[in-house]
Amino acid sequence: MHNEVSSDTDADAQHPPAGVAAELDLLSGLLRRSHLSAPSELAEIVADQAGAIGAGDIGLYLIDYDQRHLVPMPIRSAEGLAPLSVAGTVAGRAFSSTTILRTQSEGLQRLWLPLLDGTERVGVLGMSFHEAALSDHLVAVCERYAHLVAVLVVTKAEYGDAVELTRRRQPMTIASELIWELVPPLVFATDGLALAAMLEPCYDNGGDTLDYAVNDRTLHVGVFDAMGHGLAAAGVAAFALSAYRCSRRGGSDLLATYATMHEAVGKQFPESRFVTALIAELDLDTGLLSWISAGHPPPLLIRGGRRARVLQLDPAPPLGVDFAGAGPTLARESLEPGDLLLLYTDGLTEARDSEGEMFTIERLSEFIEREAAASQTTPETLRRLRQALLGREEAELRDDATAVLLEWGGDQPQALMPQFVL
Repeated sequence: MHNEVSSDTDADAQHPPAGVAAELDLLSGLLRRSHLSAPSELAEIVADQAGAIGAGDIGLYLIDYDQRHLVPMPIRSAEGLAPLSVAGTVAGRAFSSTTILRTQSEGLQRLWLPLLDGTERVGVLGMSFHEAALSDHLVAVCERYAHLVAVLVVTKAEYGDAVELTRRRQPMTIASELIWELVPPLVFATDGLALAAMLEPCYDNGGDTLDYAVNDRTLHVGVFDAMGHGLAAAGVAAFALSAYRCSRRGGSDLLATYATMHEAVGKQFPESRFVTALIAELDLDTGLLSWISAGHPPPLLIRGGRRARVLQLDPAPPLGVDFAGAGPTLARESLEPGDLLLLYTDGLTEARDSEGEMFTIERLSEFIEREAAASQTTPETLRRLRQALLGREEAELRDDATAVLLEWGGDQPQALMPQFVL
C-alpha cells in the first residue's frame, strides 16, 4: 500500500494540475530565462513569461529619480507606452501606497502591482486578464511574480545601463554619478524599523551623501555634507563615507569612528576641505539612540505624530577641522514606539518655496507632523517633501538637501508590504 501511495504522489508531482503547472512555469521560467539575459532583455522576458498564466498587455514601469513619473522599459509588444504620473493615476496610487489595484474595461481586468525589492519601491507592473479568469488566488500569484521581477530588476541593473537610462529623465552630473554609486537603497524596513532617505537635487548632487547598515539589532546611520559643491565636494564626501564604513566594519564605536574619520579627512585634505557629519546608532530592541554631531544640524524628533523637538547637542568640530581642546560628545535619547527621527543637511531647511520663503526647521517639523497624522509611510513622506521643495519651477535649492527619516517601534514595516484592494 505504501508503494502505491508513493507512486501516486510521484505521478502527481510529475503531472501537477494545469493551474499549478502554469504557476510553476511562471516563476521558474522567469528565473531560468533570466540567468543568461542582458539587462535590456529583462522587460521582454517578463512580458513573454506572463503569458503562462494568461496575462497580456504587460507594462513594466520604473520610478524616475524625481519620484514623479513611472517610466516604461521597452517591450516590443507594448510599443508607444508613455510615462505615467505618480499623481493622479491608478498606477501611481499603486506605487505610492504599495497597494495592488485593479481596473475594469470591456471585459478585461487590469492589475497594477507595486514592484518591491524588499520594501524599496522600484516601480509598478501592469497586467491584464479576461474578467472571468482573475481570481483572488491568481492575484496572489501575480504579487509573487511582481516581487520576483523587482528583485531581478535590481540585480540586473548592476550589469548594464538599461535600468539606469530608463529611470533618468535628464542628464546627470559626474558628481551625482559618484554619489549615487555609493549610497545604499533609499528604503529599508525590518522588525521595529522603517527607514527612508532622500538626496536632492537628484541629477546635480555634489556634496551630500548618506549611509546606513543594520547589523544584528543595531541600526548604524550617518549623514554627511562636504564643503562646497560639484565634483571636488563629492570626492570629499565619498572619502568621508568610505572612512565611516571602514571604521564601522572594523567594529569601532561612535567615538572611535569620529576620530578615524576626522583624522582621515584632515590628512587627505589639509587646510582645503572639511565635512560636517552626524553619525548615530539605534538599538532596535530598546530604542536607545546614540549620536555624535561633527558641526552638523541636530536630529529632529517627532513624537506622537504631533510634537516635534530638536535633540540638542554641543557639536564637535567638522571632520578635518582642528580646534584646540574641542572633542566629540556622545549624546543619548530613549525613543518611544512610533517615534519619527529626521537626520538632514542644512540645504533642506534653507530651501526656498515658490514664494521665496525659506523652508526652516519649523516648517519642516509641521510638514512631517501633518504627513504622520495622515498615516503616510516614511518613503511617501519624503517623496511628498521632495514635491513640496521642488515640485514648482519657482522653488529653489540653494544647497544639496539630504534627509534620512526613520520610525522606531511602529507598525510601518507591515504598511510597506504589498497591500490588497480587490
